[in-house]
Amino acid sequence: MMSAEAILALDRKHVWHPYDSMTNPVPVNPVVRAEGCRITLADGTTLVDALSSWWCVCHGHNHPALTEAIRRQSEKFNQVMFAGFTHEPAVRLAELLSEAAPGDLDRVFFADSGSVAVECAAKMAVQYQLARGRRSRTRMATVRGGYHGDTAGAMALCDPEGMNRLFSGLLVQHFFAEKPTCRFDGVFAEEDFASIEELIRQREGEIAGFILEPIFQGANAMNFYHPEYLRKLRALCDRYDIVLVFDEVATGFGRLGKFFAAEFAGVAPDVMCVGKGLTGGSITLSAVLTTGRIADAISRGEEGRFMHGPTFMANPLACAAGVVSLELFKQYDWAGAVGRIESKFREGLAPLRNLPQVKDVRVLGAVAVVELESLPTYEEMQRMVRSTGVWLRPFGHWLYSMPPFVIQEEELSQVISAMRLVAEGSFRGK
Repeated sequence: MMSAEAILALDRKHVWHPYDSMTNPVPVNPVVRAEGCRITLADGTTLVDALSSWWCVCHGHNHPALTEAIRRQSEKFNQVMFAGFTHEPAVRLAELLSEAAPGDLDRVFFADSGSVAVECAAKMAVQYQLARGRRSRTRMATVRGGYHGDTAGAMALCDPEGMNRLFSGLLVQHFFAEKPTCRFDGVFAEEDFASIEELIRQREGEIAGFILEPIFQGANAMNFYHPEYLRKLRALCDRYDIVLVFDEVATGFGRLGKFFAAEFAGVAPDVMCVGKGLTGGSITLSAVLTTGRIADAISRGEEGRFMHGPTFMANPLACAAGVVSLELFKQYDWAGAVGRIESKFREGLAPLRNLPQVKDVRVLGAVAVVELESLPTYEEMQRMVRSTGVWLRPFGHWLYSMPPFVIQEEELSQVISAMRLVAEGSFRGK
């Protein structure tokens, strides 16, 4: 086994980490084990994972049922191309997704990651319109503040002033309405939807689909908005036969307190993207769900087939994990767990609203966001992480936590204490 020093030396020489510099990289921590809500480092330090390792490890790390599902499947076959073949894990997972999804989303297309799922959804919207003879409808509409992934097609649907703004020259130009501003728990203002209505009226002949993250805008806004936006958008898309796409990659599988965020509004999209918690964070997989109406139109169109095919589509190991992940949701009170997390966050973080450097505190389900005037440096955060034993990684102006649903009371208290220390500036300049 390599020493921590050897791992870090080779990492520093060869490995380029996400959103990081090769010449002046931020500190990294060599991991040797992860279980439940805790990550163990090479030096024996354990950290409470307050982020579910980028929001996906909903059932906790190294869940034995997920590990066993992957192991069992690996004894049969690890990979087979999905063109010309099928297998039990894929069809079983498709069945479970269809049963859990809102509305009549019972056609399932598997992909590799959330970003790729978004790309597939946009292609479905365009191909649906082409099949209907609307050849000018080749662009998407969305709202500012959105984040849909880091591949080129997904970046083009993100807020143009957000984290992917450097690549504007590379990207297809889509249509953007204003960011939702009516808070989830506030009063809905009709005039706040006017930007979306005006955009669709003006560009209806060019818009194939409208995509957005339901209820919670993630990495570009960390914003919870009112469910009425979704209800009004559903009616508007029906009027103009625009394909409504919900990106539930981050919001799906219970993260906000409903199994899918669409349930807050009581509506269903025409296409829905899922990922992250789909396999409990054990292995990468995503899926795009759609209706028979959309699938049939595409299948009877000019091409007679949907034009996409990822190499690792419906990977058997990932699908086996996905089946078990969905079954796990039926075996414990995940909704009660998320409710307890929400209550604890609300109680523990509410006092931060009185601090001058805190702009806002927002909580919904197992998501807590503290918006700050400015964040600590990476070096200060690394010292905080080591001191508190809590893994937090703020970005933008947001200090946030999205813990695994199985987090224990003591661990959650530890997370809240660490968030309060950061918000209070206790580690600044030390």
